[in-house]
Amino acid sequence: MAEKDKLVNAISPELAEKTWSARESWRVFGIMSEFVEATERLSAVRPAVSIFGSARTPPDHPYYLLAEKISRQLSDAGFCVISGGGPGIMEAANKGAYFGRSPSVGLNIQLPHEQQGNLYQDISQTFRHFFARKVMFVKFATAWVVLPGGFGTLDELMEALTLVQTGKTRKMPIILVHEPFWRGMLDWFRHTLVTEGMIDPQDMGLIQIHNEPQAVVDAIFNYYEKRGFEPSAAEREILLNL
Repeated sequence: MAEKDKLVNAISPELAEKTWSARESWRVFGIMSEFVEATERLSAVRPAVSIFGSARTPPDHPYYLLAEKISRQLSDAGFCVISGGGPGIMEAANKGAYFGRSPSVGLNIQLPHEQQGNLYQDISQTFRHFFARKVMFVKFATAWVVLPGGFGTLDELMEALTLVQTGKTRKMPIILVHEPFWRGMLDWFRHTLVTEGMIDPQDMGLIQIHNEPQAVVDAIFNYYEKRGFEPSAAEREILLNL
């Protein structure tokens, strides 16, 4: 507890409560400013693909190299690439795009450890709040590409699946990369979640899985072949209320 807070509590519990309430109110303005600034900076980032994966993957790891290749091919194909802006697979995603044709975007998060902004960002935006950052990953994405990762990666994946499943965002490709890593989870989805009625069988169709960079690029183009990348008027309304 800060010395100022100790002093306020010592003087008056009522004053302490008012102080905390005032800080909570001002915090709302900070959250609003994150949304406004990020929306203005990213409004021209289209079409874009959000790429997720472990922050702990070293540069010589096959997953890192795979992410870099996928990102480079997406960038050369005309997609901006959005990552979490940190190390590991996030860095690989930014690096591939940085040396490609299209912009590399990093949505950095302030953390007590692990997260440091990588050097391969044409556009860099820093967030204090995970939920504001998550909205930007979704709002400006044409597809999600998910490489192997830990809790943070799984959190982003489940967020994407939930938003599409419930109609809170528009439908788009959700692509898992490197089938052996995801096999156990997908088997559990099929044999437990579907079997016990926790999800509908057709919900499995929300997920694609590919192993090669070109297959990832082709899957995104195939999805949008007959409709184009720009969201429809109805989809824009959905994204406005995300």
